[in-house]
Amino acid sequence: MGEGTKTYRSYGRNHIISMTGRPDIPGSSDPSFRGDPSRYSPEDLLVASISSCHMLWFLHLSCVAGIVVTTYVDRAEGTMAETDDGGGHFEEVVLRPLITIDGVVDAEKLSEVHHQAHQRCFIASSCNFPIRHEPAYQ
Repeated sequence: MGEGTKTYRSYGRNHIISMTGRPDIPGSSDPSFRGDPSRYSPEDLLVASISSCHMLWFLHLSCVAGIVVTTYVDRAEGTMAETDDGGGHFEEVVLRPLITIDGVVDAEKLSEVHHQAHQRCFIASSCNFPIRHEPAYQ
C-alpha cells in the first residue's frame, strides 16, 4: 500500500462506496483536498441527497395534489465555509429545480407543495443549515 499516511501527499483519497445488490459509487475527497475530480466527494453526495429527497417528496405530493409533473431537473448547489482548524461546514444548499407542469402553473399551490416536501424530507430535516428553493416552471 505504498507509504500510507506517512505524509499528507502519500495516501490516496479514492474509494468505493458499495452496498450489497447496488451499483458501486466511486468516491474521493474534494479536489481542493487532493481528491479526484472525476469521483463524487462526500459534499457532492450530501447535496445530491438533499436534492433527491426533495424531488421524490415533491413528485409524491404533486401527485396527491393533482399536479402533473412531466420533468424535474435540479441544479442544486451547496456553499461551504472552512474553519480555522481546517474543518468546515455547509452554510446553505440551494435547490434550483426546473419543473415542467402539464396544465396551468398555480404558483401558490406549487409553493405549498415545495414547503411540504421540505418539511417531510428526512435529509433536510437532519441538516443544521438553511436549504432554500428557487424553482422555475415551464
